[in-house]
Amino acid sequence: MSEAGPAVVAIDGGNSKTEVLVVSREGGVLAESRGPGASPQNVGVDGCVAALETLVLSALTSAGLPTTRPFGVHTSAYLAGLDFPREEEALHAALFARGWSSTLHVGNDVLALLRAGSSDGTGVAVVCGAGINGAGVGPDGRVHRFPALGKVSGDWGGGYRLGEEALWWAVRAEDGRGPSTALQAAVSGFFGVSRVFDVVQGLHFKEIDSARIHGLCPLLFDVAAAGDEVAQQVVTRFVEEVSVFAAVILRRLDLTTEAPEVVLGGGVLTGVGPSVISEIERRCLKVAPRAVVRVVDVNPVVGAALFGLDELGASAEAKAALKAATQRTPMWRSVR
Repeated sequence: MSEAGPAVVAIDGGNSKTEVLVVSREGGVLAESRGPGASPQNVGVDGCVAALETLVLSALTSAGLPTTRPFGVHTSAYLAGLDFPREEEALHAALFARGWSSTLHVGNDVLALLRAGSSDGTGVAVVCGAGINGAGVGPDGRVHRFPALGKVSGDWGGGYRLGEEALWWAVRAEDGRGPSTALQAAVSGFFGVSRVFDVVQGLHFKEIDSARIHGLCPLLFDVAAAGDEVAQQVVTRFVEEVSVFAAVILRRLDLTTEAPEVVLGGGVLTGVGPSVISEIERRCLKVAPRAVVRVVDVNPVVGAALFGLDELGASAEAKAALKAATQRTPMWRSVR
């Protein structure tokens, strides 16, 4: 394949969305597509691979590129739901059998976030979208990760869980079991009903899609920012959870006296206000005073593509060109 032709097929797959980039060795974006989440934990390995291939073919077709195999030189696929080696091995085997490229690497999506947001792929990343997770890579190559399986693996604070918290406090405010909170009116207003009880009833009888609970997450942060004490308590716990992920990784990888990059990403962390990011930063700096904390300014799929360019030995100029072409303005930046 030519230098300007497809070299890397890059995939970032979260629980709620999947993104594909097809990139040249020179860092040019040749094709892209986006679709729903395709985590193998949710749809199975076969369902995941089928969904990914559909998105890759869609990207190639939309860009007028050949859809004959191989699609590129290297495939770089980073997905939620790859929490254990056996899961990575199963997906690797299934993807390699499709013949997309001569080489292939699969990994957890939080590593793609770290590569996207850091200068060289080392440091710490914490992602919070539908779920929450963290990972780190030290300058010596050591990796520290967590499984992200929900409560069973000790997790708290994903977007859906935060939405549940907003609903929980709203219910208890309405029925008298909990303190008064502006979440009560906010939650009933979000669903267009007069009582939170109607939301509970609608969810129980499946007249309201439970996926809409995720939509209460930004509402929670809005209510907290307006001064509601109950919502603020939930947000404080969320800040602590994100900070704990980062602190543990910083300590386990012996980065507390270095100047590590701490990258924050995912739909929740890229959408919160500056005060939340500043508090996370403050807590991280207590553990590693020289750390640089930032919100990612490119989508994690760019990290998957950068990993692919790393694998192919692409130039620094090619990687810089890719980041420049895909950079977006983050909603909030580090205050430092």
